[in-house]
Amino acid sequence: MASEVESERRDWRTDLLVIQPTPFCNIDCSYCYLPHRTSKKRMSLELAEQIFSKLFTFPTIRPDIGVVWHAGEPLVLPVSYYEEMFALVKRIAGPNRQITHSFQTNGTLITDEWCDFIRKWDVNVGLSIDGPAEFHNLNRKYRNGSGSFANAERGLQRLKQNGIPFYVISVLTVPSLRAPDTMFDFYVANDIDSVCFNIEEKEGNNTSSELVDSPEFGKLYKEFLRRFFELTARRGKKMVLREFETAFRAIQHHGMGIGNQQAEPLSILSVDCDGNLSTFSPELLGMTHPTYGSFTFGNLTTDDFETIAARVESSKVYADIRAGIARCSKECKYYKLCGGGPPANKIYENNSANSTETVYCRSYQISVDAVLDMIDTAPQASHLMLQTPVPAPAPEAAIA
Repeated sequence: MASEVESERRDWRTDLLVIQPTPFCNIDCSYCYLPHRTSKKRMSLELAEQIFSKLFTFPTIRPDIGVVWHAGEPLVLPVSYYEEMFALVKRIAGPNRQITHSFQTNGTLITDEWCDFIRKWDVNVGLSIDGPAEFHNLNRKYRNGSGSFANAERGLQRLKQNGIPFYVISVLTVPSLRAPDTMFDFYVANDIDSVCFNIEEKEGNNTSSELVDSPEFGKLYKEFLRRFFELTARRGKKMVLREFETAFRAIQHHGMGIGNQQAEPLSILSVDCDGNLSTFSPELLGMTHPTYGSFTFGNLTTDDFETIAARVESSKVYADIRAGIARCSKECKYYKLCGGGPPANKIYENNSANSTETVYCRSYQISVDAVLDMIDTAPQASHLMLQTPVPAPAPEAAIA
């Protein structure tokens, strides 16, 4: 008779692979959580063959799997690198597996050659841009201190000129939260109809946040979302906001088993350029913690599925994640709408995965309340915002 652990493991499913081709980034955002972003190491094709050959033997891997190239700026590597890499992944995956590739990029390096490649491979594109220059350039700078907006905006226009759909991830800070009209006007002026908001959080190497530490955060975010929804309703044309859609779907399916991808073992697998593997929140890749030690559970050149799965099962972080989710289920009235908060936020804000509310949680709660208000007061706007364009907005795990 199978043990309880073996029975539980049979329910594990891997939906997303986050692959770090290189930790290097050509800009130096002040709120970036990633370590080693000055390192120009890259994942070799030989190593990639070992990594994907091992990953596709995992019994948890779904036949249709998303691969996000991230954890650094993926486009610092040439088109020729990805031509070989994507061909390799396709060969290893075989004919019965559907691979959807995605780039999360700062946009500064996008060229017509990149656009040709993106079309050829039908790559989903997430563009990280924090609104107009006055907000974007506050934090998204080059290492010489100059802002990156002009090049990011040029990349945005190049995607549009080449007819490539994309979504935008904007990191909200105190100044941009105070200016919802300015932010909205930027998206409209650039014909952006799929937007994701990330809150400037304390995660990884980003140990301070003006927004997180601001006593005005809740008030600012609530007013920002309500005004943004109001402007969308007045416009009368679709604009999909991930925060609206996520909250609306959760409300619609209340009590029907909303899952928490970041708290489920192996649901997200994050692999660095050396083949080291982590799971749960992607922000844990390459990190260590005084209580939990390393969040690396193995290396795909040496460790098989059973070894990695056993390490995850026996880890203190997994025990604390489960305990924290149990606490959320008892203490939080929003639990059935989210499945519990992301582990990385709990660890970096509360110093333990066995904890409950974080700033991320409060931002989600505010979005739920704002959506409920909108459903009551502007149902037509709700309908417009749910007409999702392609590609769909990024999951919460896709980081700016």
